[in-house]
Amino acid sequence: MTHRKAVALMILVTLLWSIAGVVTRHLDAARSFEVTFWRSLFNALALAVALTAMRGPALWRGLLQAPWPVWVSGLCWSVMFTAFMVAITLTTVANVLVTMAIGPLITALFARVFLHHRLPARTWAAIAVGGAGIAWMFGREASEGLSVVGTLVALAVPLAAATNWTLLQHIGHGAGDPEGEGAPQDMLPAVLIGAVISALTTLPLSWPFQASAHDLGLLAMLGVVQLAIPCLLVVRLTRELPAPEIALLGLLEVVFGVAWAWLGAGEHPGASALTGGALVLGALVANELLALKRRT
Repeated sequence: MTHRKAVALMILVTLLWSIAGVVTRHLDAARSFEVTFWRSLFNALALAVALTAMRGPALWRGLLQAPWPVWVSGLCWSVMFTAFMVAITLTTVANVLVTMAIGPLITALFARVFLHHRLPARTWAAIAVGGAGIAWMFGREASEGLSVVGTLVALAVPLAAATNWTLLQHIGHGAGDPEGEGAPQDMLPAVLIGAVISALTTLPLSWPFQASAHDLGLLAMLGVVQLAIPCLLVVRLTRELPAPEIALLGLLEVVFGVAWAWLGAGEHPGASALTGGALVLGALVANELLALKRRT
């Protein structure tokens, strides 16, 4: 796969990811954990069908014997699936997406700590500015008497994502192979594990169900189109693109998601989200422009 094609596919992934907020705003009765349960369940069913077609019966025989990186990645996926949808039901789409935008900086920091990647001064500066943006958003919400629970829940998404991307980057270069043969570990089953864990965890908290047939149709679409397809694509792309680049391209979800919620649900981003988002996105863009200038 060429780099240009990999980047194009990653942009498609972010476009698919970005529809969650606006679709959620058009649900009739399903709320909070029930929304998460149905989306994760439909995601798990779609992944089960797709991975069985791709891997055959060997998928199920080897799932329980999968090495530790698959299960750790699955746990990360479950946190991302669950925290994102719960946060969307507790606060605005803009607040959730801006909080998630800190992901590339956390990923870079994790890559430094766990993969021993050197970070230039510009990246350290971007981490500081991005962190200040998130702190500003938290502070403004608290001072205005608004609930910060949704934003705090959303913070679990970039933390889990940074852990996952760093692990996938490590595995994607052939490390962690249980056979010791240097072949990259197949990490696609981890997405299925994450969806199953998310569904099982939120099931007891979803009862009694209130979702209408209309809600189930929208949540099924989210489970398949917004989750299963792009998540399978992004796992494949970890073999083509470095973790920081994946996290950076993932920022397009912020732009797309806020635009969808604004145009499709009339949800205007608040001043704190705009200011915090400007700091985070500005730091990331400046970091990449300086990197591009240096490479040139």
